[in-house]
Amino acid sequence: MGRAVIAAGRRHSLGLRDDGSVVAVGAGTAGECRTDGWADVVAVAAGAVHTAPNTGRSHSVGLRSDGTVVATGWNGDGQCEVAGWREVTAVAAGWRRTLGLRADGTVLAAGRLGEGACDVGPWREVVAVTCGDWHSVALRADGTVVAVGSDRRGQCAVDGWRDVTAVAAGYLHTVGLTRSRQVVAVGDRTAGACDVDAWTDVVAVAAGSSHTVAVTAAGRVLATGSDDAGQCDVSGWREIVAVAAGSRHTLGLRADGSVVATGSDEHGQCDVTGWHGIRLPGGNVGGRS
Repeated sequence: MGRAVIAAGRRHSLGLRDDGSVVAVGAGTAGECRTDGWADVVAVAAGAVHTAPNTGRSHSVGLRSDGTVVATGWNGDGQCEVAGWREVTAVAAGWRRTLGLRADGTVLAAGRLGEGACDVGPWREVVAVTCGDWHSVALRADGTVVAVGSDRRGQCAVDGWRDVTAVAAGYLHTVGLTRSRQVVAVGDRTAGACDVDAWTDVVAVAAGSSHTVAVTAAGRVLATGSDDAGQCDVSGWREIVAVAAGSRHTLGLRADGSVVATGSDEHGQCDVTGWHGIRLPGGNVGGRS
């Protein structure tokens, strides 16, 4: 499974540079953009995708090449208490929560316990993890999916999924990419974030608070769901190799290592025009093979 090299939260964005450092833009009032000292990072995650006005409640997570994890930002529920984690191969961040996938296929969790989204202790043979607001989702090695936490809109109803290769979780919905390059979704259908049945030839997916984004094999981007801030205005994007979806904004990584953004820029979270040399999925350097 690929590691995230760009990440979008509620009010900030992260990018992993080819030298292992991390660039951040956005509000930063909780310290979520204090990534200047990070080094040897191989993946990033951004927390706080909630649409409610939780001012200043965001955090950022970085996975280092040695399997340790760093975190910065709001720590009101202990979501940044990851200093003791070891042998981690992937990270995910949601609202008040951080997940770490270990090399042995088990999962670590830190943060809010209220909805049960940190109840990941029984999980085994996991190859990918993702965080929504109140639920956590894992992809198993056999292509099945498991979810825990609040299921108020059916966002955890993934037991029947098969042949899945990637997962993404939003506020009240969950998305899966199948081996046949089609997309499945469960959860709240009010905003249209689950209207993915017609999508084909998809190679990557991302979920925001109330929208869903996908990359096709041709490097085009598809989006559905809430577009109140223009977060689904991606039809003109080309040569995209990865996407990230925040609360009300969307990021796209081009094959040359540059980044495009659309949607809410209220806190400067879309100010990515100067980003270059962002690492490509799979560990390649932007603009080089």
